[in-house]
Amino acid sequence: MPFYVWAGIDPSGQEIKGEIEAKDEQTARLLLSRKKIRLKKIKTKPKDLFENISFLQPKVKTKDIVIFTRQLSTMIDAGLPLVRGLEILASQQENPTFKKMLTQIKTDVESGSTFADALKKYPKHFDRLYRNMVAAGEIGGILDDVLRRLSDYMEKAQALKAKVKSAMTYPAIVLAISAVVLSIILIFVIPTFAKMFSEFGAALPGPTVLVINASNFLKSYFFAIVGGIFVFVILFKKYYSTEKGRHLIDKLLLKTPVFGPLIKKVAVAKFSRTLGTLINSGVPIIEALNVAAGTAGNKIVENTIRAVKASISEGRSIAQPLMESKVFPSMVVQMISVGETTGALDAMLNKIADFYDEEVDTAVDALTSMIEPFMIVFLGGTIGSIIIAMYLPIFKMAGVVGG
Repeated sequence: MPFYVWAGIDPSGQEIKGEIEAKDEQTARLLLSRKKIRLKKIKTKPKDLFENISFLQPKVKTKDIVIFTRQLSTMIDAGLPLVRGLEILASQQENPTFKKMLTQIKTDVESGSTFADALKKYPKHFDRLYRNMVAAGEIGGILDDVLRRLSDYMEKAQALKAKVKSAMTYPAIVLAISAVVLSIILIFVIPTFAKMFSEFGAALPGPTVLVINASNFLKSYFFAIVGGIFVFVILFKKYYSTEKGRHLIDKLLLKTPVFGPLIKKVAVAKFSRTLGTLINSGVPIIEALNVAAGTAGNKIVENTIRAVKASISEGRSIAQPLMESKVFPSMVVQMISVGETTGALDAMLNKIADFYDEEVDTAVDALTSMIEPFMIVFLGGTIGSIIIAMYLPIFKMAGVVGG
């Protein structure tokens, strides 16, 4: 159905504008008159020439979803009907992709669909956790409260993701710069020295020969090396996408000296925050564990959570299988056990998440402070060694001339 853009005056006398989807203009006018909107103008929305080319459309970012969720929560809490809240937010939205999405969700809800079912059309933007919490909020009549918790959860999850990303970005950038600098030296600078040394006819020192050979090898096989790296990355991603590959790589990552503890802390923080938020919003424990397992970010942790779900189905506690797995720290298991005993599991899980958010902060700072001098020493040492190796013959000849 076509979209129509309109401007008019609402029952309170304010000038408003928006978009509406209808089979024709007459139907659009009728729908707006039912909302007691006095139309000033209405026309068919112009078609976007690139609307069917997805990669040319602006992306809907997590930040957009968070802002929408918090604003909708505030509107519902203030007494606005859900459809009206969706209509206002859609009309105010500057991102055309998100605007179209919200308009469709509003239309579906207006047609009798639940909010959670309307969100199912957009699983990429509204994941299983989001939809389950909305469904629980609609059933319990606390949608505004659930949306507020969702926005809080998403903000904290984004902050955690940003911390981990910053820890990984710095060494990646330094390594990339190091590779570029070394490649330029070996491909363009070293051959000049090699040509000069070949004219001397004297035997070259071992380090100099090694550097010249490395330069010749890189020049001869540069494209083959780049192609090999490209193929390796593709094969690695393909292997990691398999169940066996992800299990093996995630297991190795947990055992790495520096990154392993950080990965475990991030996984514990994600699990605790997700499960605590879901339970607090009224989502059944089995479904909550299913969702929490999918957000863990590590296959070993995910399998542990799924074992917990199977254990609960058999009538056991959450803490017991977590202790047996030896993946989760004993402090976390003990706190969960206390939460189960006292009936305050959601509050305890959120306390664990807050604690591990701080732990991740500390670990990221420590990792950055450790990597920085290491990278400087590595880059300086490598370039320094190459320079010394290339000047050794010059020193040697200067000594011969001086002698």
